[in-house]
Amino acid sequence: MNAIDKQTNEQPASAYFLEERHDPNETHTLSVLVQNEPGVLARVIGLFSGRGYNIESLTVSEIERHKHMSRITIVTTGTPMVIQQIKNQLDRMIPVYRVVDMTLTGRSIERELAMVKVKGTGDARVEALRLADAFRARVIDATTESFVFEITGASDKISQFVSLMAPLGLVEVARTGVAAIARGPDGM
Repeated sequence: MNAIDKQTNEQPASAYFLEERHDPNETHTLSVLVQNEPGVLARVIGLFSGRGYNIESLTVSEIERHKHMSRITIVTTGTPMVIQQIKNQLDRMIPVYRVVDMTLTGRSIERELAMVKVKGTGDARVEALRLADAFRARVIDATTESFVFEITGASDKISQFVSLMAPLGLVEVARTGVAAIARGPDGM
C-alpha cells in the first residue's frame, strides 16, 4: 500500500479533521423586541430564510404605541448551535432591542388560539360537542350542519383537539401562532 492509498483509508484529505456531530434538534420560543417600523418583519424573516432556518410559528404585534415597539414571537427548531446562531444574528440587527429565549428561561407561559370548523350531524355532532367541552373549547358559531370552536392553550393541546376532530368532520383550522410571556413581576 502506498502513501496516498494509506492517507485516503485513514483520514479525509483535508487540512482540518472535522468531527461529525449529530446534535438533536430542539424547539425554542424566541421573543424579540423590535422598533415598529416598515420592513422590520421582512428583515427578521429574511434572516431565517436566507440561512435555511425554519419558522414553525410567528406572531407579531405592537406592544407600546407611544414607544413604537413591537414584539415578535418566533418558534423555531434547530440544534443548540443553530439556535445560538439565530439568537446572535437577531441580536445584531439594528431595529432589535432585545432577544429572549423563552425556552431557556424556564419561567414562561405559552398560549395559542385556534378556530376549528367541524361539520356533521347526529352522533358525530354530539361527540364533537362533548370533546369541545372536555377541551374547554367554546362554540363561537353554530348552524344546523356545522360548528366553529374557539380553543386556547398550549400548541400540543390544540393539535390534539384538531386530530380528535378530524374523524368527526373537520373542515378547516385557523391558528394564531404562539404568544409567550415570562412569569413573575419583571418585564422583558
